[in-house]
Amino acid sequence: MKLDLNKALASMKEQVARYCEQKNIENPIVVGIHSGGVWVANELLQSVPTQEPLATLDISFYRDDFTRAGLNPKVGQTLLPALEDRHVILVDDVLMSGRTVRAAMNEIFDFGRPASITLAILFDLNKRELPIRADIIGEALTLEDNQRVKLSGPSPLSLSLIETH
Repeated sequence: MKLDLNKALASMKEQVARYCEQKNIENPIVVGIHSGGVWVANELLQSVPTQEPLATLDISFYRDDFTRAGLNPKVGQTLLPALEDRHVILVDDVLMSGRTVRAAMNEIFDFGRPASITLAILFDLNKRELPIRADIIGEALTLEDNQRVKLSGPSPLSLSLIETH
């Protein structure tokens, strides 16, 4: 399977610009989920009609497996402005089970009640455990059970397909 990072990013940029235009969304807050989502969000930012700086979200304390898995050794910083009645574009690199997105939305609502949340995902792996879907998808992938997508970055941003045993 050949993964094309540039093609997926270009598709996301086109979709996010069109989505904001169709929904009349002006000056949304772009929020990247640490760490891959922040890297992808940074790539998308110039395609979004906003004057807001990139916001970041670390969901470590909001994960439903926190008590089992413990704290991620690379906890990032959550930097969010007031979200009350604002449109949020939530960005992550991979959507698999939906649990990361659920945790991110829980944290977002702790900062206020947004007018809307638009989910933008670089790669959708279609392995949902929760009823969460993306509005903007760079590319939908079907992977074998032993395959994972790994985004590395932030500069240069690169992608690899990893096989586990």
